[in-house]
Amino acid sequence: MEIGAATGRYTLELAKRGYSLTAVDLSAALIEECRKNIAREGLESQVRLVVADARDLSKVAEKGFDAVLLMGPLYHLIEEADRKAALSEAFDRLQKGGVIFSSFLSRFGVMSDLIKNRPNWVEEQAEVRSVLESGKRPDDFPRGGFRGYLAHVSEIIPLHEAIGFKTLAVAAVEPLIAADDESYNKLQGNQRQLWLDLLSEISTERSIIGASRHLLYIGKKN
Repeated sequence: MEIGAATGRYTLELAKRGYSLTAVDLSAALIEECRKNIAREGLESQVRLVVADARDLSKVAEKGFDAVLLMGPLYHLIEEADRKAALSEAFDRLQKGGVIFSSFLSRFGVMSDLIKNRPNWVEEQAEVRSVLESGKRPDDFPRGGFRGYLAHVSEIIPLHEAIGFKTLAVAAVEPLIAADDESYNKLQGNQRQLWLDLLSEISTERSIIGASRHLLYIGKKN
């Protein structure tokens, strides 16, 4: 099951590989786009689409899923209670031994994007201090733009294990290339594969995890 499937980027690729999936998203418009993408590939029989909130999956009555992908909701849920609710709903629908893949935006890793694309951000010192201290904008910050939660590496394992997950790994999604992943994207063939293998190998090195823009948690339900 993919929770926060949006237009189906992961769902589509998994369906192409023969998996059957339930794709869930809060946005009916995005689920409709996902439906079109799935239909374009002739994979309708492999994917069930559900409009639902990650914090309340009562519309997904089935339990015993082999895996859950939670690859976006946790950095859109600003309050810890909401993040725990989403993880609890995912936990409840996994079979024993089922695996969860969840992603986060890194509190410090996003700085590489900000200095490149929004260098004036640092002048908003109230926001800077709030992000560094609490992982989010000040509560009285004007509405508009992206409003999300930036996680500290140290909180990710306790957050999941409080729900009942056993940790398998915490990894950097862009280890060492957070500021320049386009250089990797241009690579081809064997050179690209060798770099991918090397980056995967070092992705769990504790000293660099927090420097990645995105963080990945992998755990299982005992």
